[in-house]
Amino acid sequence: MTPERKNRIEAVLSKRQPDLTILTDQVHKGRNLSAIVRTADAVGIGHIHCVINDDDYYAFRGTAKGSHQWVKVHRHLGISDALQPLQQQSFQVIAADVTDSSCDFREVDYTRPTVLILGAERDGLSVESRTWVDQFVTVPMVGMVESFNVSVAAGIILAEALRQRQCAGLYDHQRIDNAEFQQLFFEWAHPKIAAYCQEKALAYPPLDAEGEIINPSAWYASVKQQQRQNQ
Repeated sequence: MTPERKNRIEAVLSKRQPDLTILTDQVHKGRNLSAIVRTADAVGIGHIHCVINDDDYYAFRGTAKGSHQWVKVHRHLGISDALQPLQQQSFQVIAADVTDSSCDFREVDYTRPTVLILGAERDGLSVESRTWVDQFVTVPMVGMVESFNVSVAAGIILAEALRQRQCAGLYDHQRIDNAEFQQLFFEWAHPKIAAYCQEKALAYPPLDAEGEIINPSAWYASVKQQQRQNQ
């Protein structure tokens, strides 16, 4: 690994925002979901949540492998499964939708723990998801169309969240805990070894100060020996 790559990974991880996330509510088009994942990575979101049916989810997984390398996508069977744990962590629930109570998206304080709900391309937010929302937001428009594409709306709103958090200094220091930092560093720096360890239920091998595996040949030999003993 080059020093430049090591520094790049560490710099990105140091700006991850554990209290900012997205929940997609039956957004089913793979290209929209992939664009949302890319936007999440760009603003420092490390985890997003999806409520989606089986066929659309598996199709999405097959076309978004590059994005999934940097952002973990958690699938849920229902809205409450996703939102209840976040609400217990004092996340405010913001949803992009045009209602009588909607405010301009720039009026929200995104420095608070925040989950942004994005509804389906055609039908918008589900009835159930609306019951969880603390504040509906809208992006002002002056054209003939009624709304932005869901991934475009996500980009506009999250750009404002990025701006506010930068002004508040929330990108100036590491905010994820050291255990997650080290885990993600290994997975990003050594993806093939990480995948092997996950498949075999192995702990990741230790790294040296340069981010390289310490004595990889000896580690691999010990793994094979242990596997033979377990047979």
